Amino acid sequence: MGFANPVTAGKDRAATSDDISARGRQMSEETVPPTELHLQTEEALTTAGGVRLRDTDHSLKAGERGPSLLQDHHLREKITHFDHERIPERVVHARGAAAHGHFVGYGTASSLTCAEFLGKDVVTPVFVRFSTVLGSRGSADTVRDTRGFATKFYTAQGTFDLVGNNMPVFFIQDGIKFPDIIHAAKPQPDREIPQAQSAHDTFWDFVSLHTEAQHHALWNMSDRGLPRSYRMMEGFGVHTFRLVDADGATTLAKFHWKPRLGVHGLLWEEAQLLAGFDPDFHRRDLAAAIDAGTFPEWELGVQVFPDSADQTFEGIDLLDPTKLVPEELAPVQPLGRMVLDRNPANYFAETEQVAFHVGHLVPGIDVTDDALMQARLFSYVDTQLTRLGGPNFEQIPINRPHAPVNDLLRDGMHQSGVHTGIAPYLPNSVGGGCPFAAPGAAPAGAFVDVARNLPSAPKVRAASVSFDDHFSQARLFWLSLSPLEQDHVVAAYAFELGKCTVPEVVERQVACLAQIDSVLCAQVATRLGVDTPDATPPVDEVEPSPALSMLGRTWPVDGRVVGVVVDQSDPAPGIDELCTALQERSMIPLLIGPTGVPLPDGTAVMRRLDTLRSVELDALVIAPGTAALAADPLLATLLAECFRHGKVIATWDDGSLPLRAAGIDPAAAGVALGTGPEVADDLSELLTVHRAWDRLMG
Repeated sequence: MGFANPVTAGKDRAATSDDISARGRQMSEETVPPTELHLQTEEALTTAGGVRLRDTDHSLKAGERGPSLLQDHHLREKITHFDHERIPERVVHARGAAAHGHFVGYGTASSLTCAEFLGKDVVTPVFVRFSTVLGSRGSADTVRDTRGFATKFYTAQGTFDLVGNNMPVFFIQDGIKFPDIIHAAKPQPDREIPQAQSAHDTFWDFVSLHTEAQHHALWNMSDRGLPRSYRMMEGFGVHTFRLVDADGATTLAKFHWKPRLGVHGLLWEEAQLLAGFDPDFHRRDLAAAIDAGTFPEWELGVQVFPDSADQTFEGIDLLDPTKLVPEELAPVQPLGRMVLDRNPANYFAETEQVAFHVGHLVPGIDVTDDALMQARLFSYVDTQLTRLGGPNFEQIPINRPHAPVNDLLRDGMHQSGVHTGIAPYLPNSVGGGCPFAAPGAAPAGAFVDVARNLPSAPKVRAASVSFDDHFSQARLFWLSLSPLEQDHVVAAYAFELGKCTVPEVVERQVACLAQIDSVLCAQVATRLGVDTPDATPPVDEVEPSPALSMLGRTWPVDGRVVGVVVDQSDPAPGIDELCTALQERSMIPLLIGPTGVPLPDGTAVMRRLDTLRSVELDALVIAPGTAALAADPLLATLLAECFRHGKVIATWDDGSLPLRAAGIDPAAAGVALGTGPEVADDLSELLTVHRAWDRLMG
């Protein structure tokens, strides 16, 4: 057979030291920009100072059995560095995965902003980090949580960071509450449990008392809280930004990332299985897709609003981060395309040390008076001082701008730049007056803070009355979901509140649900066995936004993993043709057998039935010649899970026998029966909607 598996191609032979050295040099040349410090690119072992070493396995002793000597400088260096390998993890977004790529502008933003990286065909390198919010670095990927979606654009005008989430709204309206919501959502301090979960008393205590959080909590309870893959997440800037064009005119805007593969989620049972079976599922999926050449893609777009004095649009306060603007009211206008095509060479150096900052802005993009955004402008710099050891974190290779840097900042911990000259101040005469500030009020290429008249008002700790509506948009989101998605929301609330031990917290949160929707409230209350309260005051009527549902559209099938079950003892013809057809459609075939024995022609079986669960697959094909496996309980379990989870299943000839043995009707929704390897056509068509939704809806 010999079809090439894009994930494992080239890994089936033992590598020699020469191979490793050559590949290492090649990877270094390809992945490390010339301005970065090159490490581990040579064969010889050295100290941190570059001195060659002949032995790193034995400490210097007073005789072979004597005590170690203080003069062993290599021992001290090696152990000291090991003792300090860990830096403080992020308080939030500690669990992350990342990739390099590039962004290409469409040139459609010229009437909105003078930001040059959005110009037509301008290519900008990017680094994107995806993350969970609540868990520690060692937590599972598939927990119910918001996901971070942070993009660093290395533009010619300087670094621009778009630091957002996979949900368009946030829990709080003012950044001063950020420590409170995180303290409430993190593991409870008495026992440090539960890890990476919101299913506990303190979270729901906060959310039910601060009802501005109800909208975001509802998004978390939806399938958006359980993404199938980082490749299948939308991204949102959350806040409203101010765009500035070449003439200084301004508009307000919200940023959106739209994934090419569409927005998809895991089922709750899949998420639970993966947390134990493969807690690294999302980071593995991202890296594997890039290795396989099925590069993740997103389109960047903006919703645009007039920069009016009240900064509202259609009655929606644009400075309230707990509110969204339905796309039916303000369509998303595409600005460019992002492709992630290279995995990090070193997790710590890149993914862990990358430092994002909301205040990393470029000419043409400015902030607004959103109180959450204003607090983030301070917080993101402040946190790096502890995490990354001082103010020079932007000199770490992954954070270095790709634009020339000519600042007046000096010294400090981890200073790696060699500054020249004797006048790090302005104005100066002994340095020839350099560096020069760009002249004029609005110089081309320089950042200009938008001048706005501030209102004459007293200093107050208060919020606008427009921030008082905490329920209408939560109701809008609920009504925009399909019935199946609503069922998942009800189940999520019932599970989460069922984990709470304080009855008053549960009752108060159920009362909040009554303010969102009476059906939602009644269904959750019934599952919990508590009384259903009345909504007081009555819930406002809102118009649903179909764009908020994850169902109802079709998407490309690139990178979908298709399991192909074979029996090595009697492989049927057509398996090679099937796998080739899947690869031609940008899907990844994964050969599965009862043992690890290769097929008779030498083709490797990549997984055994006893090491596989359905959660790893998007679809399953039972190849002919597997009739003898019909009684195998492992195959029966795999088939039952795939069927229960709405996975597409395909087969031909006698491959239907294992289906029937597992109690699966070959005529059921999402099951494709073909006459040969061309069943790949039916399979790829069914996968465009991700799952057999009709089967899940009964």
